[in-house]
Amino acid sequence: MPKLTQLWHPGELTPPGCDTALSPSFAPLKRRQSRNPFLSPVQVRKRWQALDNAEAQALLLDPQTEAVMEGYAKNIENFIGTIKMPVGLAGPLRVNGTHAQDDYLVPLATTEAALVASYHRGACLISEAGGASAMLLSEAVQRTPGFCFDTLAEAGQFVAWVSTQYEVFKGVAQSTTRHGRLESVSVNLEANNVYLVFEYTTGDASGQNMVTIATNAVFHHILEHSPVTPRHAYIEANLSGDKKATAQALRGVRGKKVSAEVILPAELVRQRLHTTTESMVAYGRLSATGGILSGAIGVQGHYANGLAALYIACGQDAACVGESAVGITRLEARDDGGLYASVTLPNLMLGTVGGGTGLPTPNACLSLMGLAGPGKARALAEVTAALCLAGELSIIGALSAGHFSRAHHKLARGKSA
Repeated sequence: MPKLTQLWHPGELTPPGCDTALSPSFAPLKRRQSRNPFLSPVQVRKRWQALDNAEAQALLLDPQTEAVMEGYAKNIENFIGTIKMPVGLAGPLRVNGTHAQDDYLVPLATTEAALVASYHRGACLISEAGGASAMLLSEAVQRTPGFCFDTLAEAGQFVAWVSTQYEVFKGVAQSTTRHGRLESVSVNLEANNVYLVFEYTTGDASGQNMVTIATNAVFHHILEHSPVTPRHAYIEANLSGDKKATAQALRGVRGKKVSAEVILPAELVRQRLHTTTESMVAYGRLSATGGILSGAIGVQGHYANGLAALYIACGQDAACVGESAVGITRLEARDDGGLYASVTLPNLMLGTVGGGTGLPTPNACLSLMGLAGPGKARALAEVTAALCLAGELSIIGALSAGHFSRAHHKLARGKSA
């Protein structure tokens, strides 16, 4: 066993200098910025004066950004500029969906070499096999306020009252939004704590802000009219699964739940992936067990890669990859030697209106796929699932064929392994 490096002598309770280096410092702050978080030319100028870095300013606040910067006012605070990321195309990706019916060239924004190439390979493979079948299964977005009472009896009295108030709550929620709709209110009782699960549909918007505003109105109505006054109450009690992977996601839906599948002939697997159906299915079994051993929620290879790249390119909330990347990938051998592959993603938090989708470059990326604006969110969800299927086929094929490391060497380092 290798020896561990000693960072300091065993007799010392802390490393040399820690008593001063790690102590609180109340010296005057070296840098400050304006307390005004809003976007205006004056405030932007003040922030760059505090930064005092002309080279960075020229890159982040280029003339094009400066000309349109006020359009970002509702998307960010303490604005100083924009960044540029490389965007690549994967596809064509043929999708035969209930809402998406086209051959899509999918824009992906990333700085990870080999990512676009991998998704591109999977997309072209799917298209050569006739396309991916994709189906939106259900959709909903939750917000879960919590209420703390003194006793279980008080909590029970509160729940009894709540169970009679759905139509009232629905009317209050509806008064805050034209596009959102409160579909259900359910209760989770834990001793003297009550969690209410408000479930909405949000139209073509991803909907986090929409459901927060609607639930906030209901929340204050509850505090004003409840027959029992809670000791504590909070607009979100962490039961919704917002921006995190949760086990409950696999049983329900948050955002949009989509399944996509494709059948690959054995010869296509051999020609394009340089492996066999048997090898890929064997890897799928090994990978599923590995996922269980690791405690993973769901079983999949790398949904987060494609989701993050697509979300950044298309103006989605990138933090939602934390929940959107939950799902299940399955591979099955068919009697004729072909390969059946499917993905199910129950938490696709995305939209084609609101959020960052209206900003210039994200809107341009959505427009490249014909998926910008109202009426396109369900199609975007099906394309996204098909994209994840493409990525799974590509990475499993590379691992089965022993090409995984070679591709990264070739594309990331500019030479073959």
